[in-house]
Amino acid sequence: MPSTVYFGSPRQARLEAKETLPAKLDLILDQLHLRDRVKGETVLLKIHTGNNIGYSTINPVFLRKVVQAIKDGGGKPFVADVWWDVAGAETRGYTAETLGCPIIPSAGVEDRYFYAHERPYKNIKTWKVAGYAEDATFMVNFAHAKGHPSCGYGGAFKNIALGCMVGETRSAIHDTHHYDRYWFPELCPDAETRQRIIDSCPHGALVQDKHNPEEIHMHFEPCNACGRCLKVAPPGSLKIEAPFFWTFQEACAISTAVTMSTFAPGKAVHMVLATHMTPVCDCFGFTSMPILPDAGIFGSDDIVALDTAVLDATSKTPLIEENVPTSMEIWKREGHPFQVLHGPFKDPYKVVEYGEALGLGTREYQLVDVLPVEKISRPTLGYIKAN
Repeated sequence: MPSTVYFGSPRQARLEAKETLPAKLDLILDQLHLRDRVKGETVLLKIHTGNNIGYSTINPVFLRKVVQAIKDGGGKPFVADVWWDVAGAETRGYTAETLGCPIIPSAGVEDRYFYAHERPYKNIKTWKVAGYAEDATFMVNFAHAKGHPSCGYGGAFKNIALGCMVGETRSAIHDTHHYDRYWFPELCPDAETRQRIIDSCPHGALVQDKHNPEEIHMHFEPCNACGRCLKVAPPGSLKIEAPFFWTFQEACAISTAVTMSTFAPGKAVHMVLATHMTPVCDCFGFTSMPILPDAGIFGSDDIVALDTAVLDATSKTPLIEENVPTSMEIWKREGHPFQVLHGPFKDPYKVVEYGEALGLGTREYQLVDVLPVEKISRPTLGYIKAN
C-alpha cells in the first residue's frame, strides 16, 4: 500500500503570501496532524544548522512555524544538531529567539552523551545515538535537500543517520567505504607505477596511504568513477566498483533504523525542503550556486516514501550545468541529476532501497499537492489597431 507524501510547489499563481512555501508548510503540518500528535511530548526538531558561512540551510521562518505548531499542540520542542555546528548556529540566524525554542547539541557540548546500540555492519559494531535525540519522545525530522559527495544526495535519511550519532559513529559510517579491499599491492609492487596511478586522478581521489607507502588510499568523495586510474593500474591491482560506494548508503539506512527504533510507532514525521540545492552537503560550511531548480517542500510519516518522492521530483529537471563548480567534471549523463554530478556509482536511490529492506517504509507513494498552482486562463487578445 503506498504511503502519502504531501507536497507544496515552489511556484505560485498570485503574488500573495498564502501561496508561498512557508504557507504551504502550514498546510503540510495540518495534513500531518502534527498539533494533534505532540501533546505532552518532548519533541526533537532535527535540523542541520550548517556551519561557517553557509546560508542555504533551512530559513528560520520555516522552523519557527514548526516550533509554533508543536507548542500549539502542547508539545515541548527543542532544536538539535551536532555540537560543533550548534556552537556557531547564531551566526547563521539560529537562536532561541528566532526559532522560538532552545537549540542544543544533540550529544552534549563535548559529544559524550549517548546511548550505545549493538548492530554489527562491516567496521561498525556499536552505534552511538546522541543522548538528547534518544531522550526525546517525538521527532520532527526536517532536512534540506542537497547533493552529497559520498552518495549523490543528502535528505531525510542523512539528516538522521549522521546528525543523530556522535562523531565517532559518523566517522565510522564514512569509513565503511574502506572496509572491502579495493587496492592489492602485491599486484603493483613498484613505487613508480603507484605514483602514476595517483597522478592519473584529476580529482585527487587517490593518495599514498599515510601508514603504509605501498598502499594506495582512496577518497571516495571526489571520485566520480571516470576510470582514468584503471587505465594505468596493473590488471587487478585496483578496483573501482559500485558496491564500494553503496556501503555508505547502507550504513546510513542502518543508522537511521537504529535512531528510529528509539521512538514509538507514529512518533515521528519527516520533511524535506528542496530549494537552493547545492553540489555538496551544508556541512561543508559554504553555499554555492544551485545546481537544480527548486522542487518545493515535502512531508510524510514515511521517510522512505518521502526521500523517494524528493528524488523523483528532482529527477525531472536537468542539472544547471553552468552553475556546477569548474573543478567538478560531468562525464556521464545517465541516471539522476545528482548521479550525473557525482558519478554513476553514486546512485541516490540506494538509501531508500536499503531503508525499505529494513522495514522503515515503502518506496510506493501517493503525492498530494496541498495547494495546486492555479492555471489562470485569460481571454485572447483581439486586434489592436496601431496608431
